[in-house]
This record gives sequence, C-alpha cells and structure tokens, in this order.
Amino acid sequence: MMVAVTVVDIAVGPGVGFLPLLSLGPAFASLVGGWRRTLWIGVMALLLCVALGLYNDMLQARRGYMTIASVAGVTTAGIVAAVMRQQREAELANVRSIAEAAQRVLLKPVPRKAGPLRAAVSYTSAVAEARIGGDLYEMVASPHGVRVIVGDVQGKGLEAVETAAVVLGAFRESAPEEVDLAEVGQRLERAVNRQLHGEKFVTAILAEVTADGVTFLSYGHPAPMVMRADGSVIFPEPPAFALPLGLAAHDTIGPLPFETGFAAGDQLLLYTDGVTEARDDAGRFYPLDERAHVLKEHDPEAALERLRQDLVQHVKGPLRDDAAMLLLRYR
Repeated sequence: MMVAVTVVDIAVGPGVGFLPLLSLGPAFASLVGGWRRTLWIGVMALLLCVALGLYNDMLQARRGYMTIASVAGVTTAGIVAAVMRQQREAELANVRSIAEAAQRVLLKPVPRKAGPLRAAVSYTSAVAEARIGGDLYEMVASPHGVRVIVGDVQGKGLEAVETAAVVLGAFRESAPEEVDLAEVGQRLERAVNRQLHGEKFVTAILAEVTADGVTFLSYGHPAPMVMRADGSVIFPEPPAFALPLGLAAHDTIGPLPFETGFAAGDQLLLYTDGVTEARDDAGRFYPLDERAHVLKEHDPEAALERLRQDLVQHVKGPLRDDAAMLLLRYR
C-alpha cells in the first residue's frame, strides 16, 4: 500500500501530496502482525513521508509537519492495538486448549475394533469454533454385547453440552453392568429426568450387537440404517413410537425393543437428524438412502468421511445443525 502511494505521488508530480495515505501502512500492519512488525512498517512510513515531503516541498509547511505527526500517531496507536490483540489471542488460545481437553473427555474416540465389529465416528458441529455441541455418541464393549448410543439434545450451547455429558456418563456407567438393554435405557431416563426440566428432551437410539443380530431401543430418534452385504438398504422401525428421554412425566409407554439381523459384510449407521434434515439450496433433504453406496469404501473411517463430505457438498455451506454419525461394520 505504501509503495502504491509512493508510485502515485511521484507519477502525479509535486503539489498534490498523497502523504497522509502513508498512515494506512502501520494501520493495517497492526491488524495482521505483532507490535515489532507494526513499528517497522511505521518507521518505513515515516521515512517515505519525509522523502516525499522533500519531493513535494512540503516539509517547510504546516501541512507537512501535520502529516508526519499523523503517521507517527497512527503508528503508536497501531503498536498499542497490536499488543492488546496479541494478549487477547494468547488468552483465547488458553481457553481453546482447555475447551478442547474438555471436549476430548466428553466425546472420546470410539474404539476402532470391538469383537467382530469395526467402528468409525464422525461429528460436525454447527458452531464453527466448537468441536462438540448437543449431539452425542458412545460405544462400550460389555459381556452382553457391543452397546452403542447416538443421541441429540434439544437446544444448543453450554446447556446442551452439559446435558450430553449427563447422558454419556449414565450410559458409560450402565452399559457394562446391566444385563438387559431396556435397563440401560431406564437408567438413562432417570439421569435425564434429574437434569432436565420443562419441555426439554433428548432423542436417542441404543443398539446392542450380539452374534444373533442387533437389538435397538429408540427414544424418538431417527431410524437406523442397515446396509446389507449385497448393497440393499433398510431402515428398521420400532413397533411403536416412544417419546424422547426427559418426557417420562407424560406417563407414556416406554420404547419397545426391535431387532434385525447383522451378518458378515453388513453395515449399521446410527446418525442424528442433522444428517437427514440437511437441506440444499432448493430445500431438498439429504437423501441418505440414495447415498448409502458411498459407504462401500474398504476402510470404515474413509467411508464415513466420504459420506460426511457428500453431506457438506449437498448443503454447499456450513451445516445448520450438529451432525453425528457412527458406523459399525461386521468384519
């Protein structure tokens, strides 16, 4: 910028005087660099100001002195601004490191292998600065089979993260102990009822994978997707709709378990509504059933990442809601 001002000033010739524009150099330097770089740019601006002042014969006039004073003043203000910005960036870096540590504790990486299963997980937060939000997932190997959960907390922000932590804590405690999957669901219900008040809720789906197949327990959550070895896709549905976690006060019947087969070459995808309700520019929902073939990659993590990229390409921009996906593949 300062070079451009110098070239224009020389090209136009003496008398016009573009010297005040040299203050743009240190002004913008403070936005992108540290105080040392701002100081260096400010010194260069002052030297150019003196040189162009001699060229325009302005140093003996009041305007020339005011221009030099303006450049010096902008440089000083830029240095102060750069120091304050660097302090805020350091504080933000510390806060982010603590937040990332908390996020890793809350949403730990799922094991890649559990018995005959290979697993992969994908989480995309609707908040650009966050890695987690209101969606949750977990996978636990128990004596009764591999048990997983995928859920979606109503709302966003720290309150949703706190509720997700309660659900995950209850699941991690109960999944290895309880013999029946329904008992795991009841413990989750009790934990959520202690946490939530009013009309807030958590949709969730629990799955238990054994040698006999998969048993599901759905609390108002989107149906799981099962992709068979031959490429066919099914979405198992519960025999009756059940309310989400946190709404047991309405005295409704709890969820009934439902099952499906799960053999070698099959894949199970659990997801939140941030996937199926993602819309493109024309308002069309993401066609998960039509895009299931994306999961044919040999590596489950690569397959799930390809599906996530396909989802982002469908939306053509940032997601409006958190999107969590957990893929289980029968080895």
